[in-house]
Amino acid sequence: MSFPSFPSVSSLQGPSASHPLSPYGWDDAWAAAFAPYAEQGLLPGRVVRVDRGQCDVVTPNGTLRADTAFVVPRDPMRIVCTGDWVAVDPDGDPQFVRTLLPRRTAFVRSTSSQRSEGQVLATNVDHIVICLSLAVEFDLGRVERFLALAMSSSSGAALLRDGGPAGDGVAEPIVVLTKADLVPDAATLSYLVQDIEGVAPGVQVLTVSSATGEGIDVLSAVVSGGTSVLLGASGAGKSTLANTLLGHDAMEVQAARDVDGKGRHTTTTRNLLLLPCGGVLIDTPGLRGVGLWDAEAGVGQVFSEIEELAERCRFHDCAHESEPGCAVLAAIEDGSLHERRLDSFRKLLRENQRIAAKTDARVRSEMLRDWKRKGAEGRAAMDAKRGRFR
Repeated sequence: MSFPSFPSVSSLQGPSASHPLSPYGWDDAWAAAFAPYAEQGLLPGRVVRVDRGQCDVVTPNGTLRADTAFVVPRDPMRIVCTGDWVAVDPDGDPQFVRTLLPRRTAFVRSTSSQRSEGQVLATNVDHIVICLSLAVEFDLGRVERFLALAMSSSSGAALLRDGGPAGDGVAEPIVVLTKADLVPDAATLSYLVQDIEGVAPGVQVLTVSSATGEGIDVLSAVVSGGTSVLLGASGAGKSTLANTLLGHDAMEVQAARDVDGKGRHTTTTRNLLLLPCGGVLIDTPGLRGVGLWDAEAGVGQVFSEIEELAERCRFHDCAHESEPGCAVLAAIEDGSLHERRLDSFRKLLRENQRIAAKTDARVRSEMLRDWKRKGAEGRAAMDAKRGRFR
C-alpha cells in the first residue's frame, strides 16, 4: 500500500497555505493541541496503519515508519491505534512515536481476556459505519451492541496518555445494508430496512450495492466529511465497499461461503485511506465478538423508547419485572414495545455492569447493595406468605 508524498513544512508559504495534512483531517484544533510539541521540534502525523509494534505515520514530510513502544505499551487503552494523531521525532534513528494527541472519539470494545480490558479499534472518527450483509439473516441483538458502542464513542476517548483531556465529540453511527442487489424485490428490501430502523432509533439506514452502484453516491456524500470507520462481521462486504468508495482495488477481498454466507478474514490490519470524494476511511478486519466497554450511555440511547417509558413508571427504581404501575410492562402488553427489545436492553445493561464492576469498586459496592436489597425483599415476601397460611 502506498501513500502520497508531501512537501516539507519549510516549503509552505504563509498562513493561508494549505497544510499538507489537511486531507487527513488536520485542522486548527489539532494544530493548537500540537503546539507544545512543535516547540520541541517534533513532527505531527496521523497513524494510517499499525502492526507488530510499529506504525505507518503520514507527516508533512511524507510517510514514515515509527516504533510505538515509547507510548505506554502495557495499557491497551493507550497504545497507538489507526486514526491517532501523534508527535514523532523526525531525526530519530529508529524513529519513535513520542506521544498521542488527545483523542476526540474512540470506538472501544472489551477484549475476550479475563482481565476486563478495553481494545481500541479506531480513533478520531466522525462516522461509524456498521455494515450488515443482506445475504444473511440479521442478528438484531448484534446490531444493538454495535450501536451502543458507537454511541459511547466519546467516553471511549476519555482514557488518554498522561491523563490528558479528552475531546467531547461523538461519532455518528450509520447502518449500511450491503449487497442490496441480492434482494431485488423492493417490498422485501423495505421490510428489511424497517427491521433495522426498529432497533436503531434516529440512525440513518442506507442500502448499497458495490456490484450495481446502488446507494454508493449517497454513502460517498455522507463519508466525504471527516473520518469514517467500517465495522462489521467477516463477509459483510466492508473491503469491497472500501474499494468501491476509493474507486480502485486497494483492499484484498474474498467471496463469502455459499453454505452460510460467512466471510473469510481477508483484511488483517486497520488501514486509513484517503477518499477521492474527500474525507478518510478506516477499513477494519471482521469482528467476531463485540463485547461492551463503558457503554451505559450508549445502551440508554439505543433503547431510548424504554428509557422514556421508564420515566412514567410508578416507582423510580422500577426493574420492569412485576412491579405495579410499570409503564414498560404495560407497553409490552399493548404491543407498542416488543418483548425482545426489553430482553436485549436488560442483557446489555447487565453485561456492561459486570464489565464495569471488575474495574470500579463503586460499581461493585452498588451491585452488592442491590443484591442484598433484593434478597431482603424476597425473604420478606416469603415470610408474609408463610404468615398467611399459619
